[in-house]
Amino acid sequence: MAKQETNINRAIRAREVRVIDDASEQLGIMNLADALAAAEQQGLDLVEVSPNANPPVCRIMDYGKFKYQQSKKAAEAKKKMARVEVKEVKMRPKTEEHDFQTKVRNARRFLEDGNKVKLTIMFRGREVTHPEFGKALLERAASEVSDIGQIEGRPNMQGRFMSVIVAPIKKTV
Repeated sequence: MAKQETNINRAIRAREVRVIDDASEQLGIMNLADALAAAEQQGLDLVEVSPNANPPVCRIMDYGKFKYQQSKKAAEAKKKMARVEVKEVKMRPKTEEHDFQTKVRNARRFLEDGNKVKLTIMFRGREVTHPEFGKALLERAASEVSDIGQIEGRPNMQGRFMSVIVAPIKKTV
C-alpha cells in the first residue's frame, strides 16, 4: 500500500479550488492560476489539503515546514505508543519448588510491567515421553499468575518444547 503524496503547486489537477491563506482565512473559490499567483506572491506553496472536496480545498503554506511538523508529530506518536514484548520463562519438568517459585515471581513481574509471558517447558532425553508432567507444571504456573494474567490458548507442543502464552489483564481505570 503506497502512501499517497499531497499535491502541491503545479501538481494540482483541478481547474477551480477553494483557497485558504496561511492565516487560516478563506479567500474563496478561485481558478488554479490565480491561486498559484497568490501563493507565489506570498513566497509560499499552494498545497491540496482536501482533494476529494468539491471544489478541492487548497491551503497557502510553507510545504517544507508542514512536512517537518508532520514527521515530528508522527515520531512523537510512535514514542508514546505502548510496546508489548513477549518475555520467556523457561522451566524443565523436574524443576524444584524454589526454582519454580522464582520463575513464577519473574513471570509476575513481567506481567505487571505490561508484557506478555511465554511459559516454556523444555524436555530433555526421555522426558518427552511424559508430556503430561510438563503440561501439569505449565497449568500450575499459569494458575499462580491467574490474578494478573490470562492464558491465551492451550499449551502446545513444538518439538521438545511445550509452551503457553499468558497476557496481562487490562486494568480498568
